[in-house]
Amino acid sequence: GKTVPKKFENVSVMFTDFVDFTENTRAIQPIALLKELNDIFLEFDSICKSEGLEKIKTIGDAYMAVCGLPVLNSYHAKRTVEAAKRMQDFLAYRNDVNDQQWHMRIGIHSGPVVAGVIGKNKFAYDLWGDTVNIASRLESNCENGKVNISKNTYELIKEFHDCDYRGEIEVKGGRKVEMYFVI
Repeated sequence: GKTVPKKFENVSVMFTDFVDFTENTRAIQPIALLKELNDIFLEFDSICKSEGLEKIKTIGDAYMAVCGLPVLNSYHAKRTVEAAKRMQDFLAYRNDVNDQQWHMRIGIHSGPVVAGVIGKNKFAYDLWGDTVNIASRLESNCENGKVNISKNTYELIKEFHDCDYRGEIEVKGGRKVEMYFVI
């Protein structure tokens, strides 16, 4: 009948979001739109599974996943960045062979979260904490086709991936976050 939330000290949270989604979907019939999203998110699910990420949820055209829980993984940041790059590569390939074009931003932050299930109906495993908020802000401050990571994530992946430092960028709430684009 109930679950106990658990704190995880170091995970990587990823948010994706399609650029200009609302504008781009005005001319698409609802069934076609659902097929497009389903095709894309099924591939994202496959990528996440192969990289060891746990899909948390989709919210409209946004996709949220985490690595490092429920099974601890010391390479959570590396695997999350690799999943993000594979997602961007998949969309680029898909755009080359389809009329409908999709462009996406991705934000990743690493740090502590609380995970668990709340509510009585439609149970859903979810995450809470500043790490989730910062990952979301990184996505919204990203550019089309890029993967935007925090300094925390950069420190964990710098020996595996080249990155461009973007500086400290103010995000929603007036906070400044050091950001890097993964190359």
